[in-house]
Amino acid sequence: MALTAVEQTPSEIKAPDVFQPPPKVITTPCDPLPRPYFLEDGLRKVLPYHFTYNTYCKERWRGRELLDIFASEFRDRPEEYYKDAIERGNVVVNGKPVASVNTIVRNGDVISHTLHRHEPPVTAQPIGIVHEDDDMIVINKPAGVPVHPAGRYNYNSIVEIMRAERGYGWNPLPCNRLDRLTSGVMFVGKHPKAAEELSVQIKDRTVKKEYIARVMGEFPPGEVVCEQPVMQISPKLGLNRARASGKEARTIFRRLAYYPPTQTRGSEIEELPQDKEIEKDLAMPWRRKEGYSIVRCLPLTGRTHQLRVHLQFLGHPIANDPIYCNQRVFGPSLAQGDAESDHDESIIARLSRMGKSEVAEAVAYHDEMVEDYNKRKAEKMNGELCEVCGTALYSDPGVHELGIYLHAKKYACEAGRWEYETPLPAWALPPPGMQGPTEVTPETDPLKAVNDLEHADGEHNGDVTPGADGVVCRRGIHRESLCQF
Repeated sequence: MALTAVEQTPSEIKAPDVFQPPPKVITTPCDPLPRPYFLEDGLRKVLPYHFTYNTYCKERWRGRELLDIFASEFRDRPEEYYKDAIERGNVVVNGKPVASVNTIVRNGDVISHTLHRHEPPVTAQPIGIVHEDDDMIVINKPAGVPVHPAGRYNYNSIVEIMRAERGYGWNPLPCNRLDRLTSGVMFVGKHPKAAEELSVQIKDRTVKKEYIARVMGEFPPGEVVCEQPVMQISPKLGLNRARASGKEARTIFRRLAYYPPTQTRGSEIEELPQDKEIEKDLAMPWRRKEGYSIVRCLPLTGRTHQLRVHLQFLGHPIANDPIYCNQRVFGPSLAQGDAESDHDESIIARLSRMGKSEVAEAVAYHDEMVEDYNKRKAEKMNGELCEVCGTALYSDPGVHELGIYLHAKKYACEAGRWEYETPLPAWALPPPGMQGPTEVTPETDPLKAVNDLEHADGEHNGDVTPGADGVVCRRGIHRESLCQF
């Protein structure tokens, strides 16, 4: 059979694939070694330095104007700053200045922002070592130090501090995450294989975690299970709430100790006259929650701020939590038993002012009559501007702002291969002149409630009271007792 040649027209000939290089990005003008740390007044501080942020366009940014993204997503600086930075060329897209602040950001774009960076101070408390071998370092993370560089923090993070201490050629690989304000057990892999193996265990929920919290008021005895779903209502502020439409969340709580209030006051703080005391009591219903409790917490899921949100929902928020124990944000009830979204917008607006014109303060400070004292020693804008970049400067944070009363005390492998634990933090020990546990006790272990909870799912017996509000109470505890102030 004869073969006939067929000629192709130019339009039918496919052009060869051409490699498309990634968008250009800006590199940080300087990356100082050693890091510009200095210690002062119990704080680890960082000298200001120039830095460039590079980030790919997030899905929720697609099709939006550049200035709108900065103004709505980042609260570190006012909108006027971002407008000026875009117009000056300090903010660029794909390595090039943009035509206007109204430039539309599209999928695949890289946004670069160069600025004179001012990091907040963190505690100068060293990172404790619980265990170390050839594969892993188990640390006792200090409260107030973020794990990874994020937001206003870069060099003042666990990863960068450990690199500064052990050599800049080493890359620490955190395997679990703790909130910046939380202290306790953390795992840092020395090499990728070790980090991946432990990360898989944690992700597969084959690792049991126990936290210790100091909460307002007298927490009920026995086991209290909160099953309220948790939802993030503001990505910009990192604010989460109990919501029926949120993600599944379950926590078991058990009280370790309760300490009633004492009559002693701090020597630096003057007592108010009796009539002022009565006036403050009427205006602050949370003051009727006398004393505080030390509570053991067993999260069975791992939602962001899960313990803080569940304790707030139960009416016993963490006593010094600047967000979830903040009456100026949530009102007099502190959102106890509130799973509705009616007031979300006003809550977000009030929280966005904290740390700017107002101090982020927990109601526990009112209860201890230290409101004015803490305002004098709190982090907020001090009215001064940086001589280099004109950025509004902040005062140093007070000791009460460096962390909250939440500590990751114990991590244990379900198979029993390993277990790491820290002592109780100082704030969980009995106050002077009072008796109480200095270590956790077997009879207050929430772990033994897990099997009971699993058997109780879908069943009812005399010891379990399931509630439509997502609270399961055991051993004679009535749900109503959790909703009374």
